[in-house]
Amino acid sequence: MNLGDSMFENKKIFIFGMARSGYEVAKLLLKRNCDILIVDSKEQKKEHVDEIISLGGKVIITEHPEDFLDDTFEYVVKNPGIKKNHICLEKARKLSIPIINEMELSYYLLPKATIIGVTGSNGKTTTTTLIYHILKRTSKTVHLGGNIGYPLSSLVDFVQPDDIILLEISDHQLCDMYRFKTNISVFTNVSPTHLDFHESYDVYKEMKMRIFNHHTKEDIAILNYDNEVVELTKNIKSKKYYFSKSEGKDIFYTNEKIICPSYLEINLSSLKVKGSHNYENIMAAILVSKCLKVDPEIVKEELEKFNGVEHRIEYVCEKNGITFYNDSKSTNNVSTITALKSFDKPVHLLLGGLDRGQSYEELYPFMNNVKEVICFGETKQKIKEFCNNHSIPCMVVDHLKEATLLSYKNAQKEDIVLLSPAHASWDQYQCFEDRGNEFKEVVSKI
Repeated sequence: MNLGDSMFENKKIFIFGMARSGYEVAKLLLKRNCDILIVDSKEQKKEHVDEIISLGGKVIITEHPEDFLDDTFEYVVKNPGIKKNHICLEKARKLSIPIINEMELSYYLLPKATIIGVTGSNGKTTTTTLIYHILKRTSKTVHLGGNIGYPLSSLVDFVQPDDIILLEISDHQLCDMYRFKTNISVFTNVSPTHLDFHESYDVYKEMKMRIFNHHTKEDIAILNYDNEVVELTKNIKSKKYYFSKSEGKDIFYTNEKIICPSYLEINLSSLKVKGSHNYENIMAAILVSKCLKVDPEIVKEELEKFNGVEHRIEYVCEKNGITFYNDSKSTNNVSTITALKSFDKPVHLLLGGLDRGQSYEELYPFMNNVKEVICFGETKQKIKEFCNNHSIPCMVVDHLKEATLLSYKNAQKEDIVLLSPAHASWDQYQCFEDRGNEFKEVVSKI
């Protein structure tokens, strides 16, 4: 019997924040005869609310969740996007109620399985997706979840001993990790981001390091040798493998090839995805594959077929010689810089979203090809001010649809229209996927 079977049966549990993770963990706990209350400040999908109620749970939409929390609750399951100093969580601490998140809770309920965790400021979705495509070709059953695909709680009842669980894990999720442990952890890179959520860059890095919680010398760390990840991880106990653009590491790339000595070589010309950021993601995926003894021919085949990840510098279509790219997953400056470096043609940049107090100055050196910025969302006036200060043509609209249509109107043949917002989407959307899907839908109707 799993430890979690006794910990999370017949309990009274307060789920703070619904969305996908709260909805899935509620269903998991309701199967275990728990008394469930979900509290959220935003209206949720009616079919999800109705389902939770039909299963015996309760859902309350309120701006004051703390009013519904009392000492009869045995756990608070916190949505990763909620800051730790929220008044409701402060109340839980005063009442000595344990606070965990959906992934941590799900870990207690899992049978023995190999867990691969992928984190990093950028590249984790592409890396996770690459690993998944490769491992699907093996004889093992692979479950994809976490910050990509499905919440871990939705997978728990389907995992068998000896399966592989592949998880993309964000810093928000790592904040509430305590006993959760991976067997293989991939750390793609680290750079200042989400600083509105954390107290400082040091705290952000500390959260990222939880991907190595409880690692021993039997566990594996896949690390970016060309990033400050190296300094951060110097004291972890894991067996370390490094990817780099420099020869002499466990895997590296030249102007022509990616080389993993005694395992695999692949010509860069055979890859559909280009750019140093993609080569880093590919190298990390190859190292995971090597550690799991995957046939290198399978790895090579999957890498050569890979077209990229939806919402990450995703080719949408060409209309009258104007090419549209969807990079909605770009939620920070570093991601947008990566996108800007990918094009040498005139770019109409669609920028904006949730205000996290960031500066745009680090974007400026990479905006030589930006013909105009069209900004939208909560940060539109701040972006306009930045553009004015640097004499970058800028137009202000309220919503992405207007920005997309205006960019098409202003663009000329061979120009690029790039949605790479550099901001989270939560000012106007439930998630970045919704933002990217709206962009593609608007483009399709042009």
